[in-house]
Parts: sequence; C-alpha cells; structure tokens
Amino acid sequence: MSIKAEHLNYIYSPGTAYEKQALKDVSFEILQGQFVGIIGHTGSGKSTLIQHLNGLTLATSGSLFYEGKNIYDEGCDMKALRSQVGLVFQYPEHQLFEVDVLTDVCFGPKNQGLTPDECEKRAKEALELVGFPEKYYKQSPFDLSGGQKRRVAIAGVLAMQPKVLVLDEPTAGLDPKGRDEILDQVAYLQKETGMTVILVSHSMEDIAKYVNRIMVMNHGEKLYDGTPKEVFAHYKELESVGLAAPQVTYIMNALADRKIEVKTDAITIEEAADEIMRSFHD
Repeated sequence: MSIKAEHLNYIYSPGTAYEKQALKDVSFEILQGQFVGIIGHTGSGKSTLIQHLNGLTLATSGSLFYEGKNIYDEGCDMKALRSQVGLVFQYPEHQLFEVDVLTDVCFGPKNQGLTPDECEKRAKEALELVGFPEKYYKQSPFDLSGGQKRRVAIAGVLAMQPKVLVLDEPTAGLDPKGRDEILDQVAYLQKETGMTVILVSHSMEDIAKYVNRIMVMNHGEKLYDGTPKEVFAHYKELESVGLAAPQVTYIMNALADRKIEVKTDAITIEEAADEIMRSFHD
C-alpha cells in the first residue's frame, strides 16, 4: 500500500491577478509504514501538498494514487479516502466542538456509520493510544490544556482507524515538554500500529529525531528526498533556501574543521555524543 504522486501541479486563483503556482511537477511515493518528514520555509508548498493527500485540495494537473487507484478517477469515494488518510491541521484544537472529550472523539466514527457502542469503543481506544487520562473523558474540551487538546484532536482522527496519519505542525504553540510528549506518542503509535505517518514541522531537531525520510519543499518544488543523514548533508544548500540543519550538524562540522576526526553525519545528540567519545578513544 502506498501514496504515489505523479507530476502534481497546483495553481491558486488561476486566470486572476492573484494566480500563484503552489506546486510544480511534484512526484514521490510513500510506502505503508514509513515515517516521513516534510520541511520547507513558509510558502514552500508543504501544507498545500499534504492537503492533496486525502483529496481535500484537488491538483490542477497530475495524478495521485492511493493503494494503486487514482483518486481523480470518476467514482472515487472521497469519504472512504479521508477515513484512510487522516489529516490533523495545525492548531487542531480549533476543530473541537462537542460537549465533552469522549463525544468529540466519537464524531468521526459516527460519520462512518458505526453504532454508538462501536463509536465509544473506538474513541476510548484512540484516547488510550494518545495517552489521554480517562478521568477527563467527560470534561469539556475547552477546559483542557493546549497539549491535552492536541491529544484529543489527534485521537479524533485515530478513532477512524486511518492507515495514514498526516500531521501539519502538530506541536505548534506547545512548550518543549508538551512538544516532546506529543511527538513521542506519535512515534509510539507509528511503531505499534505500523501506520504511515507524515509530519510537517519547522523543527529540524524533531525531524532528525523521529522520521526516517525527509522531503524538502522549496517554492512549490521538491528539492531533496532522502534519509535525514542524506538531506542534512546538504546543510549549506538548506541554509540558502531559508532552512537549517539540526544544531548537532553544525557542531560536528565545526569539530571536523578543527581537524578533530569525527564523522559529520550525526544528526541527534546521542549520535554526536557517541561519535565524539569514539574519536577520543581512537
């Protein structure tokens, strides 16, 4: 199973003074079970791109395949697609609206036509997956902290049991502790369920720590696509398009410039520490 894009183009407001090409000939394939990070400066096209993945936005030209079927073919069931490819927007807590947490998380399964008992079972399983405390199930979502609201919003998508989870800046506005908790939970979910996770983030440290593949967007085009080590090896080119590598990348390159024999491809603090210790013992 996979999501495959072929030559996607998207133009905002075509034929008007506001016309802008947001995606330019973008092609890729994401296989089931991958944890993919998408990075790019503001206006690079990353949010536009992920809105294509479940048919929320339709390409001006090109093809998008889910499980081998072109979603633009006549008769494609978009409702079924959106159940399989769950999209969590930036600040998803703005989408919370029900009287209590459990009812809110039941909303998606209810729309899928499940019975009330099935909806509640799915909702409780999803809330457990995101580590949300049971004692708050009957609480109004508006009384929760920012991190708790974020967990409820993610649970609302998980309750529909998607095969693909797309997260647009899921930690925006959270403090460092809340950010780590959310992303650790997402990484646990990905590992436990084998679902595909696509993470849009501005934090290079987060991307380096969690994902196993990075796609870099720049002015609507795919600039790089590879493992974190492969992509961050281009840290100087990334700087030229308004991005940075993890701080560790700069530290390791600075050490190498001072003739300390270290490999410069470490991208997490743990990898850097191991490499520095190795260089002192060699």
